[in-house]
Amino acid sequence: MRLPFTLLIDPVPADSLQHDFADTFHEMDSSAPALRVGELSTQRGDGIFETLAVVNGHPQEVEPHISRLRNSARICELPVPNPEQWRAAITYAVSRIPQRGEIALKFVLSRGVEHGPAPTAWLHAAAAADFSVVRANGVRVITLDRGYPRGVAERAPWLLMGAKTLSYAVNMAAIREAHRRGADDTIFLTTDGYVMEGPTSSVVLRIAGEYVTPAPSGAILHGTTQQSMFDYLRAQGASVTYRDVALDELRQADAAWLVSSVRLAVSVVALDGEAFAADQALTDALNAYLLARTA
Repeated sequence: MRLPFTLLIDPVPADSLQHDFADTFHEMDSSAPALRVGELSTQRGDGIFETLAVVNGHPQEVEPHISRLRNSARICELPVPNPEQWRAAITYAVSRIPQRGEIALKFVLSRGVEHGPAPTAWLHAAAAADFSVVRANGVRVITLDRGYPRGVAERAPWLLMGAKTLSYAVNMAAIREAHRRGADDTIFLTTDGYVMEGPTSSVVLRIAGEYVTPAPSGAILHGTTQQSMFDYLRAQGASVTYRDVALDELRQADAAWLVSSVRLAVSVVALDGEAFAADQALTDALNAYLLARTA
């Protein structure tokens, strides 16, 4: 068992009756060439992906990630992944990697080689970064204008805003801008002043005792870990809701978190240069719950 680990996949149609996918999986040396120069994922970012956490041998949120991958494929007009094949690929990969520690498992579906006959797909597993410090200490966040008003995804579906695409240059630029301003991360806003999401995370607020996240839409991904966080909060008897959130509500919230699959839950401790109230006890409890999941 080793890391990194790479598995190439020959995608089968979504409606295939095939149940044994062993001959569609090909292990690769992670340092060896695997993609051709005409590959559209690298030339144009024309593809989709998901990243899930594997904790002590347990892949987390498999079904929500596969469901979101399939939804991204529909939006991008890519061949819809066969869920049984991708479940089998994840199971295969997990059996070939260390069974202790935190691992990031990324799976990708590309449109393939330009003018080629089929899409390209692969999984790649690597040791997760050590997020213990930000889980314990929180993150300083700035707000940045995403450049779009509310409702743009519905009016302009060709922007692909509801898909988790490989085109992450803007997201990474936003994080670099946060660093230039002495912060760690970013929360995107619409041009008309509503909270969206982070470049790599969902946003959850506590407002007057209720836990709120911006309603998933054509422009906001439905966060897989945010859903798990809401499951935990409901079990604790808390009220949770999805709705539009204005910037003023963010500024006045009792607490805020950025939530993602591998980093998990981190408290916002500063917003646009001003100290922000944090509930570290709840953050610790959330992360203990998230790390203990076995599915």
